[in-house]
Amino acid sequence: MASPKVAVVGAGVIGLSTALCITETCPSCSVAVLSDQFSPNTTSDVAAGMLIPHIYPDTPIRRQKQWFQETFTYLFAICNSAEASEAGIHLVSGWQIFKSPPKEELPFWSDIVLGFRPMSKAELQKFPQHRFGQAFTTLKCDCPSYLLWLEKRLKATGTQMHTRKVADLWELHREYDIVVNCTGMGAHQLVGDKQLFPVRGQVLKVRAPWVTQFIRDGDGLTYIYPGIHRVTLGGTREKGSWSLSPDAGTTRDIFDRCCSLEPSLQGAQDIEVRVGLRPSRQCVRVQREVLSQGRIKLPVVHNYGHGAGGFSVHRGTAKEAAHLVEECISALQGSSSRPKL
Repeated sequence: MASPKVAVVGAGVIGLSTALCITETCPSCSVAVLSDQFSPNTTSDVAAGMLIPHIYPDTPIRRQKQWFQETFTYLFAICNSAEASEAGIHLVSGWQIFKSPPKEELPFWSDIVLGFRPMSKAELQKFPQHRFGQAFTTLKCDCPSYLLWLEKRLKATGTQMHTRKVADLWELHREYDIVVNCTGMGAHQLVGDKQLFPVRGQVLKVRAPWVTQFIRDGDGLTYIYPGIHRVTLGGTREKGSWSLSPDAGTTRDIFDRCCSLEPSLQGAQDIEVRVGLRPSRQCVRVQREVLSQGRIKLPVVHNYGHGAGGFSVHRGTAKEAAHLVEECISALQGSSSRPKL
C-alpha cells in the first residue's frame, strides 16, 4: 500500500509524544495531529510536569515501571543536551514526606530516580508534623515549553497540525488509514468510555525563585514543585467534578497548606490560578481496536486515561501505542496484498 496516513487526535503531551513516536517507529507514515486545542490551552499546560509516578490499580507494576523507565531515560537525555532549556526540562531535588511511614518504604520507581534514600533526622526537623520521608532527585518538565518543543520536532518531520474538532472517529475514515485516539477526557464522549472520569485539579503558579527544592506530602494532595520560571503549588483531587472555574476558598486552602510546609512562600508573588481535569481510569487504555461499519473497517489505537500521572509515563505509553500502529500497518499491508478471489 502507499504511505499509510495516520491521524492522531489530541494535542496534549500524550497526543504529541505519540505522534512523535509514530514518526520514529514508522517513518514511511504520513502523520497528522488533529485537535480543537493546542498549547497553551490544553490540560497538559496546567500540569506540574513532575516525574513522580502515580499507581494505576489495574495495570501490572512491571508495565508501569517500564513506562516510567522509558520516559525518565528519554527526558534525562534531553536534560543533558543543548535542547534542555528550550524543552523546559531540568533536574530537581527534594523530599516526599509522610505523617506515618508508608506500607512500601521503597516504591517501585526508587531505582529509576536519582539518589533515592530515607531522609535524615536533621532533614525531618524541617517538617515537625511528619515522621518519615524520602529524598531523591527527579526530572521536571516546564509543560508549555515542552509541548512547543514537541510541536517543533513534529513539524520538522513533516507532521501536519490541524485545528479541528473531531466529533466521531468515523468521520476520519475516508481521509486516514489509522486513527490514534489521544483525547484524554474527550474520550468520555468521543468513544463513550464510561470507565473514564474527571479528577479536578486546581493549582497555583507563583513567582518564588528562592524555592529550589520540591516538597510533596505523601498523600499527594499538598505539593511544592519549583520550575524554571514559576513554582507550582497544589493541589486538589476532586473525583467526578467537571468544573473548570477556580474556587477562591480552594486557592486560600492550597496556599495555606503549602506555606505550612514552606513558610517562606508567604512572600510569593504573581499568583495565577489554573484548573485542569485529569482524565482518570483504573488503568491507562493503550489498546488496538478495529471499528466496523458493514464491510468498512477503521483501525484505531487508543492511548488515554493517564490521570495525574501522564507526564511520568507519557513517553513509555507513546512508544507502546506507536508499536500498535506498526501492527495495524502490517495488518493493512497483509490484507491489501492478498489476491482478490
